[in-house]
Amino acid sequence: MAATPDDVRAIALALPEATERPAWDMACLRVRDKVFASMPPAEEWVAIRLAPGENAELAAERPAVFSVPHHYRNSSMVVVQLAAVDRTELAELLTEAWRLRAPARLRAAFDAGAG
Repeated sequence: MAATPDDVRAIALALPEATERPAWDMACLRVRDKVFASMPPAEEWVAIRLAPGENAELAAERPAVFSVPHHYRNSSMVVVQLAAVDRTELAELLTEAWRLRAPARLRAAFDAGAG
């Protein structure tokens, strides 16, 4: 089943210390004020920060789901089409993005709670 903007918010905001604050006319999801994902006003897609190079790999493997638009070419952000991704994969991507931006102690506490 396709993911929704509500899924993006529910998954992201359930992560420790995650907040939503707009910037650049987009809903920006942050951990300790560091953006890990953002959605435009139309909410058809979400841009998610990944490890360097992972965005291009996903876009090459599944271009109907993932893309790296020109304005993200020098970053590790990947655009995810919500209608083409399921909630489980979206949760994995958002959690990975959160982990990349969260401070080490917060990640460690999260990992300890998950185990």
